This record gives sequence, C-alpha cells and structure tokens, in this order.
Amino acid sequence: MELLQLQYFLEVARLEHVTEAARSLHVTQSSLSKTIQRLEEDLGVPLFDRVGRKLRLNEFGSRFLRRAERALFELEQGKQELCDLSRPEHVALELAVTTASALPHILREFRKKQPNIHFHVQMVSMQEMVTLLHRGEVDFCLSSPPVQGDDIECQIVFVDPIVLAVPAGHRLAARNRVSLSDLKDEWFVGVKLGFGARDFVDAACRAAGFEPRYVYEGDEPARLIPLVEAEVGIAFVPSTAKDSREQVKYLQLENHKLVREIALIWHRSRYISRAAHEFREVVIEYFGAKSSETNPIK
Repeated sequence: MELLQLQYFLEVARLEHVTEAARSLHVTQSSLSKTIQRLEEDLGVPLFDRVGRKLRLNEFGSRFLRRAERALFELEQGKQELCDLSRPEHVALELAVTTASALPHILREFRKKQPNIHFHVQMVSMQEMVTLLHRGEVDFCLSSPPVQGDDIECQIVFVDPIVLAVPAGHRLAARNRVSLSDLKDEWFVGVKLGFGARDFVDAACRAAGFEPRYVYEGDEPARLIPLVEAEVGIAFVPSTAKDSREQVKYLQLENHKLVREIALIWHRSRYISRAAHEFREVVIEYFGAKSSETNPIK
C-alpha cells in the first residue's frame, strides 16, 4: 500500500466523483482510476459502488476511510513537529474562525510577539470548521457557538454580552437600557439564521411577543454597524463587535441576559507548535483583559 494511494482514495471519497477528484488532484482520470483499483486489489475488497463516473463509498470504504484519515493525519502531525523542531522560523499557523470581530486585535498582539511567523486565516461556517478540525488542517478555531466532540478540545475564552445598536437619531438613543418588548415595531439588520447569536436572539424576541423583521441578513456582526449608522435598521450585536462611531448608540437589554460564548477549539491529537502555543496564550490574555473591563457598554 502506497501513500499516494491513500491520498487519492481520500479525495475520491470526499468528492465521490472520478472527474472532479482527478481535476482536484491534477491527474488524469485513467491514472486516478488505476490507482484506486490497485488499492482495492491490495486490500482485497471494493471500496466504492460505481454508477458511471459517480462513486459511492460502500461499507468497506466507509470503514477504511476512518483509518486512512487517521493515518494521514498522524503523518502530517509528524511532519509539522519535525519542521517546528528543525526550522521554527518556517512554521505557519493555520486558523479558522466563525467569528472575526476580535481577530484583528488578537493578530496584532500575536504579531508583536511572533513577527516572523506566517499565518493563514479562513472565515468558515460551523460545518466547514468541524471538517477542518477533524482533518487536522487547522491549529486552532475561534468559534461562536462552541463545538463539542470526542476528538475536540473546547475552551470557553469569553462570554460576550449582546447589546442593541441604534442610530444616534433613533427614538431610543437617549436611553441606556431597553426592553425587548420596546422593539416589536422595529426593523432589524442582522446575521443569517445559523450564524452567531441570531438563533437565540430571535427566540428571545419571540418569547417577548414578536418576530423580529429583518431588512438585511449577513454573516458577520461587525458589518452591521455601518448599516445601523445609515439608519437602515437596528441590530443586536456582541460587545466585541462594537465600533466607536458618534452616530451609533449601544444600549443594554433589560431583563434579558443575552450572551454568546466564544471558544478556542483544537483537535486533541494535533501537534501544537510553539507558535501555536504562543497564539493560544495571546487569545487567552486578550479575552481575559476583555472580561476584566468593568464598563463594557459605552
């Protein structure tokens, strides 16, 4: 059994299509098909059910996939560990985030401590993040909400209060606190369903007797503030997404403790480089300082 066979098998298993897998691997379809065939001959069983160019993992393939992923994962961890020991200046930090509002501050602090370390950040959905974690393709994920799993370590680093952002000329702007029941006739800008705090904020509004009406739905809370300033709508935003603007006022929510948890997440078996350890310390220090602030609402 060859390493190349395993790599090809994983790509075909992921895409379940010969043409697409060949294109992704930059090889010919015939070469890919022959490699998979040799692997099946070595194992003595078929790994796929074939319907034309479309493939589907059978029971043998599904069982072997888990082992193959684990084997390649461990080999990649060994490669990273040796690179970290022999050439620490060439280590690259791979990150994935589902929430990016605090990321610029964290990366700036990390740059101060590790100016020569390269990093790569991906903004992903929750499903994509879990896939990257299980494949061992990222060092850390910064996520809200947190993710649990047998192979996943999850450390809650910040409990982020949800506040209401309104334009300076809004009827509620002179107040410091507001009840959800006061918002039933408002138009909102917010994140999409399934992103950030949207789901439980909507549930809280329904409990208060109304369904929030959205004129805009995006994927990142920080992008909502300019829309509030432009008086497109008001917004529920986490405190870490606040943007100091003269024309935007932030109000606390009365009688409702709406918060989102931000977590630092990593695969239990992934090798953690010295640079990655440094990044984790920066994240914990940053959110520790945020937690100690006595007056987060302005």
